[in-house]
Amino acid sequence: MSSPNFFLSVKDLKTEFIVGNNLLKAVDGVSFEIGKGDILGLAGESACGKSTLAYSMLRLLPANGRIISGEVILNGRDLLKMTEDEFRSVRWKEISIIFQGALNALNPTMTITEQTVEAILAHEKVAKDMAKDRAIKLIEQVGIAERFINSYPHELSGGMKQRAMIAMALACEPSMLIADEATTALDVIVQKKILDLLKEIQEKMNLSMIIISHDLSVIAQTCHRCAIMYAGKIVELADIVSLFHEARHPYTKALINAFPDLRSNKIINGIPGTPPNLISPPPGCRFNPRCLFAQNICSRVEPPLEEKHGHLVACHFA
Repeated sequence: MSSPNFFLSVKDLKTEFIVGNNLLKAVDGVSFEIGKGDILGLAGESACGKSTLAYSMLRLLPANGRIISGEVILNGRDLLKMTEDEFRSVRWKEISIIFQGALNALNPTMTITEQTVEAILAHEKVAKDMAKDRAIKLIEQVGIAERFINSYPHELSGGMKQRAMIAMALACEPSMLIADEATTALDVIVQKKILDLLKEIQEKMNLSMIIISHDLSVIAQTCHRCAIMYAGKIVELADIVSLFHEARHPYTKALINAFPDLRSNKIINGIPGTPPNLISPPPGCRFNPRCLFAQNICSRVEPPLEEKHGHLVACHFA
């Protein structure tokens, strides 16, 4: 069981996909904990397992995906051991998600109010008129003007669609919220407004949150701690200030060096190569084929995720 000091505890979670005759290990032994009101960032390149981790926690994997082992303990209960009926009472009411790409996540045949009402009625036994009143209040609280409450998704801007998604995710007043690339494809001004809105909602409701993003500036602005994922594993986890100023893992350092900083004349360096094929990942440290500091041991022995200098880091030379 998780420590009573933690609201959410994920332990040794493993998820794989059946791809033809092969198994792709998308999440491979991930563990972390989140306290009540804590905001954890998940960062890393595309295809490193961030979204799969979120969908595993919510049991929303596609047909070819399956959870092999692990625990996802939310407020003392293991979500992975629940029956589907039991979990239906938890999903959206206790843990919910803002899906990536509001344009594709919203139903084009229903107004945003109808979709929010549907989310409430699917998980709570309330009268439809009460659900509608609550939906309208939520939509207005996330900054959508009253004249748009009966609009269809195609009638809204990208930022307004994202606000509608946030309203739907909050419809049943969850205590744990996952935001999966919630600001992707938005311009920087709209992105800042969405991030400010999420922070305001988080503080008002004392939500625990996971914010998934490949954009380090989003993580830096919103999160208390950050976990860096690479090739299905967490390679470093630390508080935000320490991570950005004293990164220990070569991959974390490479990500930071590849990100522009308007306050300095830093030379931006890309990361050579690409993430490995998770059907047949390299032996030892999975980052070693791209790592500038790799030694012989790195290609033979997988480094454990352990505490070094105040960080959890998986590197032989941290």
